[in-house]
Amino acid sequence: MTILSKILPIFIVIMLGWIFHQRGFMPQSFLGPGNRLVFYLAIPAMIFRSIAGTNLSSQFDIYVVAISLSAVLIVFLIAWFAVGFIRVERTGQRGTMVQSAFHGNIGYIALAIAFYALGNEGLARAGIIAGFVMILQNVLAIFILQYYSENDAIKGKMSAIIVNMLGNPVILASMAGIGVSVLGAPIPKVVDQTIEIIGGLALPMALLIIGASLSFELVRFRIISVLSVSLVKLIVLPGLGFIGFRLLGLSPQDYVPGLVLLATPTATIAVVMAHEIDGDMDFAAATVSVSTLLSALTFSLWLKLSGLI
Repeated sequence: MTILSKILPIFIVIMLGWIFHQRGFMPQSFLGPGNRLVFYLAIPAMIFRSIAGTNLSSQFDIYVVAISLSAVLIVFLIAWFAVGFIRVERTGQRGTMVQSAFHGNIGYIALAIAFYALGNEGLARAGIIAGFVMILQNVLAIFILQYYSENDAIKGKMSAIIVNMLGNPVILASMAGIGVSVLGAPIPKVVDQTIEIIGGLALPMALLIIGASLSFELVRFRIISVLSVSLVKLIVLPGLGFIGFRLLGLSPQDYVPGLVLLATPTATIAVVMAHEIDGDMDFAAATVSVSTLLSALTFSLWLKLSGLI
């Protein structure tokens, strides 16, 4: 009951976002500006503050980071190999299927789970790991979408990877927080309280926007493939990480923030990237919706197996 009481409210808020959208309280015209507000301001403020105020030497675990990155890379390679045997209407769909299998919604859902289920310490640990995992996710996502693109203007442009990483506010906030923590630089109280207020907007607003963005109209046309990719994302990817964490004998307190990052549903940014880099936007949207709903169950499973809560 403890796990359910921590996980269920998060997904109730997500479903409220969907209901508000259906009722017109969160119209489509609101989602774009609202998403930018959360992604470029509120979440970076929350992450920066949570990391900057921690003792990095006690919160950073190189083994958790290494296993988390290895799990993402292994699933990427498995999915890339598997899509070669799948019949598709056009090549770009393969890139989207691979991306949907490993690209997790870290900024919105993982950090919410880490905070509400594990507290401030869990959020700080997750934020540190998130910086590294998000860099790898972005590099692999852009690479695979470009690899399968049929558009010569897009294919092979590695500069897009660099621009995307440099402009990712969550990555920048994580790195800045790490820098402040390492240097021990003091943050003026007025600045700290301002960041705290802005960061307080992040998680509730993010969850509502996730809910408002869910779309189930496209799912019925490709239910088998969407479910298959969702299960890889929610079961196989965190399963690899869980095995690695346990084999190294890491304590749940150390590895669960990393496990939460690996167990996230497919990222909503996957839809945008599929649109921008010649992928299958409809498939990405369907996978985001299905994996988000299923993750209410799978998060509970992984937290139960960890034994931390």
